[in-house]
Amino acid sequence: MTSTAEDRQRHIVRTARTTGAVDVNTLAAQLGVAKETVRRDLRALEDHGLVRRTHGGAYPVESAGFETTLAFRATSHVPEKRRVAAAAAELVGDAETVFVDEGFTPQLIAEALPRDRPLTVVTASLPVAAALAGAENTSVLLLGGRVRAGTLATVDHWTTKMLAGFVLDLAFIGANGISREHGLTTPDPAVGEVKAQAIRAARRTVLAGVHTKFGAVSFCRFAEIGALEAIVTSTLLPSAEAHRYSLLGPQVIRT
Repeated sequence: MTSTAEDRQRHIVRTARTTGAVDVNTLAAQLGVAKETVRRDLRALEDHGLVRRTHGGAYPVESAGFETTLAFRATSHVPEKRRVAAAAAELVGDAETVFVDEGFTPQLIAEALPRDRPLTVVTASLPVAAALAGAENTSVLLLGGRVRAGTLATVDHWTTKMLAGFVLDLAFIGANGISREHGLTTPDPAVGEVKAQAIRAARRTVLAGVHTKFGAVSFCRFAEIGALEAIVTSTLLPSAEAHRYSLLGPQVIRT
């Protein structure tokens, strides 16, 4: 079907971004080439930061030109995200004011927050605000700004200006990529600004993310690993790799 490496690789990236992942066997059949040719293409694409290889395939890396929607995130790694969110929510401690980031895992954290005592939640996420709006003992403060269609969250100077006026006990942050070399990254500079401001406003910061985030690098860096008090992920992140992150400062909790 497709002859040149450039054409094949363009097809692979497009398919990965559309479906969320690609499989070596399926690609070889679609493209009419050997599996080793597909593996070579995937290695090249990984070197260029466009995909991350897995056993038997690959999935797309989010970048300045590509970001998954909230709807898509709500369908991938859901049991793992629920475990991570529940473990993260347990770190609230005696916090009274909490920032909850945009994204599906933070939304699950919001739903797991304690309802038996007064809590003020600040968020840029419309789904988070909606999930907590009727919760007893919980006050929700939704940050104003431009709403991004893909994630249903507010950004830009209105959002960061509001955040700058707060001193928060705890921030639950998400990231599109987490790496020891490049810290915490996200595709959109406007989103990165909101996340960075939330971290500046908070006394404690907890990052929650599934294992696929680790080693991934997106476009905009918004924090270093050392800015985190804790990282919550799953046991799908190898313990040796978790230990390497812990050497940079945060406690790493695998659930």
